[in-house]
Amino acid sequence: MGIKPPPPDIVIGRLPIYLRALDALSRNEQEITSSYELGKLLGISSAQIRKDLSHFGDFGKQGTGYQISYLTEQLRQILKVNREWAFVIMGAGLLGRALANYNGFGDHGFKPVAIFDVDQGKIGTKINNFTVQHINESPEVIQEHRVRIAMITTPASAAQEIADMVIEAGVQSILSYAPITLNVPDSIHVQYIDPVSKLQHMTYYIDEN
Repeated sequence: MGIKPPPPDIVIGRLPIYLRALDALSRNEQEITSSYELGKLLGISSAQIRKDLSHFGDFGKQGTGYQISYLTEQLRQILKVNREWAFVIMGAGLLGRALANYNGFGDHGFKPVAIFDVDQGKIGTKINNFTVQHINESPEVIQEHRVRIAMITTPASAAQEIADMVIEAGVQSILSYAPITLNVPDSIHVQYIDPVSKLQHMTYYIDEN
C-alpha cells in the first residue's frame, strides 16, 4: 500500500478560513454546523469543504453535520495552533510597528517576542511592549526563544540578507511583506503578502465603464 500524499498547499490555505468561520459560529453559541452552512458563509462549495476535510479524517456524520467544538479542536491540531508559536518582526518601519502594536496574535496561537532594525534612530525606542533591537542581535534571540517564524517587513533590497540570517538562526517559516521573491532552501516555507500584486489582481475584475 503506497504512502498517502500530503494535502495540496491550497487545501492547507483554506483550513484557517474554516477555523475562522467555526470560531464565529461558536461565539454565537452554535454547537452544530454543516458543510452547506460553512459553504454559504465562505462562498465555497459544500463539496469542496468536505473534500478538503477528507484529507485529514472523517469529522462529521451524514445528516448530522459537524460538532463545532470538535472540528475546531481537530483543525487547531492539524494546523499546530493548539500551542503558542513565538515569532520575530524584522524591520521597525511603519508596517513592522503596526504588527508590533497589534494585540490579536495571542488569541490565535502566536506570540511576537522581538522586533529588530538597523536604523540607529529606531534602536532602543519602544513599540508596544517591545524595545527595538539591532538586527545583529536577532540570531541570539531566535535561538533563545526557539523561534521558528519570522515576519520580514524590510525593503526589498534587504529582504534576502535578512532571510538568510534568520534561516541560519533556526527559522523555518517566513511571512514576507517585501516585494521580492526570496531564494530559500526547499525546507523553508515562505508566504508573501504584497498589497500591490493583490491590487493588480483585483483591477482585472473592475468594470471601467
